[in-house]
Amino acid sequence: MFNRDRWREIFDTISKNKLRTFLSGFTVALGIFIFIILFGLGNGLKNTFQEFFLDDASNTIFIYPGKTSEPYKGFKANRRIEFKNEDLKEIDENFTFFIEYLTPRITRSALTRYKNESNTYPTRAVAPGHQFIEKTILMKGRYINPSDLEEKKKSAVIGRLVAKDLFKGEDPIGKYINIGTIAFKVIGVFQDDGGDNEERNIYIPYTTRQLIEKSNDKVDQIIVTFRKELGHAGALALEKSLKNYFKEKKSIAPSDPNGVYFQNLTDDLKQSQQFAVVLQLIVSFVGLGTLIAGIIGISNIMVFVVKERTKELGIRKALGATPISVIQMILQESVFITTISGYIGLFLGILVLENIGLTLEEYFIKNPFIDFGTAFAATLVLIIFGAVAGYIPAKRASSIKPIVALRDE
Repeated sequence: MFNRDRWREIFDTISKNKLRTFLSGFTVALGIFIFIILFGLGNGLKNTFQEFFLDDASNTIFIYPGKTSEPYKGFKANRRIEFKNEDLKEIDENFTFFIEYLTPRITRSALTRYKNESNTYPTRAVAPGHQFIEKTILMKGRYINPSDLEEKKKSAVIGRLVAKDLFKGEDPIGKYINIGTIAFKVIGVFQDDGGDNEERNIYIPYTTRQLIEKSNDKVDQIIVTFRKELGHAGALALEKSLKNYFKEKKSIAPSDPNGVYFQNLTDDLKQSQQFAVVLQLIVSFVGLGTLIAGIIGISNIMVFVVKERTKELGIRKALGATPISVIQMILQESVFITTISGYIGLFLGILVLENIGLTLEEYFIKNPFIDFGTAFAATLVLIIFGAVAGYIPAKRASSIKPIVALRDE
């Protein structure tokens, strides 16, 4: 029930004790503010880890050739392993049930020209499945298709920044660019969430690249995406099967760790997510410690406040105030200060997080945030404990006899 006299009395007490009220509120606001900032930074770290790995499909295995470090089956150590088109065909035949997309990748760099504009860009010679593995987003035109591979067409899909650099606002679709000394027709323009570096790439059919390089059938690396239903355990089992396949086919010793290399993004992603969660737990633990410090601070201040007002409370009781009215008065003041200060800290913390997001990317913290539910819950916890902090000394004060309270110095 609203009691105007009690609220007037609370505001009067606050106005007469500005420093005490400020210190009480500052302790609460600072606790919430620091908790929100730390929790938000923990989320920012988690975002960075996820974005780093989720730029490409997470159900992906990259396979790289290396050099053997052990002699095996008559072959000497330090033999360079090469991947060829037949490896792609055999993987497709032997692992069809598990594989979603399969593509080679041959990476080169070349001076690329259009009219009077030129720059050096990386070219990636790939198959159509590469679009889904890299999560390439087409802005205009189309991607490389099976016809481009079969006919070894000189087709090129250019990144957004390549189009911006070379074409200066002109529509690039259907135009010809010179990659090195060879003219390629631009069939598409793409963008990529991976950022500027990804959008400076040029994709061409891998069969065309092999034709240019004296009609060989070599590939730099092989990329496989597997069905997501396999899960983490299935991904590790597929990686092991592929590793055994390559070691047997390329005559690499089973114990040789260097003949062929695998990067399993599912495994990397899981480990990184676990690491990010641990970091967030540590940061949240520190934030929780800050909340506890705030609770202890408000408790100590309320004990001091009640002690300071012992004589006043004795007079009230002598004039007929009941113990419950004394408790309600102190409790209401405590909850009021804690609530106002808590929400000031809440909104300041959220405001700071929203304004520092872009400035922290170089420190691997991207889009730090805290969902309003978590922030509200933390503030509510502090308010509840602020009420408890006010109740305990108020309860003790309400039990003091008026004559004892009046003698208090």
